[in-house]
Amino acid sequence: MKIPSAASSMVAGQAVDEMFAKPFDLLLGRKTYDIFAAHWPYAGAGDSIGTLFDRITKYVATRNPAPKLEWQNSQTLGSDVLAALGELKGEEGPDLLTQGSTDFLQTLFRNDLVDEMYISYFPVILGKGKKLFGEDATPMALKLVSSRVSGTGVTVNKYTRGGPVATGSFEFDQPSEAELERRRKLT
Repeated sequence: MKIPSAASSMVAGQAVDEMFAKPFDLLLGRKTYDIFAAHWPYAGAGDSIGTLFDRITKYVATRNPAPKLEWQNSQTLGSDVLAALGELKGEEGPDLLTQGSTDFLQTLFRNDLVDEMYISYFPVILGKGKKLFGEDATPMALKLVSSRVSGTGVTVNKYTRGGPVATGSFEFDQPSEAELERRRKLT
């Protein structure tokens, strides 16, 4: 089975171009770093993403106290990732872009360190797999900034933080007789 990739959609390609238009460094979890380090440095001089990723700084979140980071311009965030990120965010410098790194993203979400997100949806159901928002996801409100849909159904959405989570209810001020009966059956 061939799975659609970002490269197979002009809409996704435009979103990637938009993400990469401003200066940025990569902020990666160790597993994603390992995947990238085994691929992008070997993509060749003609590959614009490989060349770009080779040039920029790669910050890596890892629990390993002495990781072997051989890809040029790569450095660990150290043992206190949150303190290191606080320092990086306080400095003048390029944006920090995270790709993949779903385990590490949970730490970023829990500590309110995500300013914007691009989330792409591909019209394919694979079943099991990693979840961006799992059972332990931190509640957050998002504001849709832009949305694009390709002719093949690939959707690319850009979100920013939307402030506090607003909740609501469909409950009537006075419950219906059917609702009261439903509640009685529960007890």
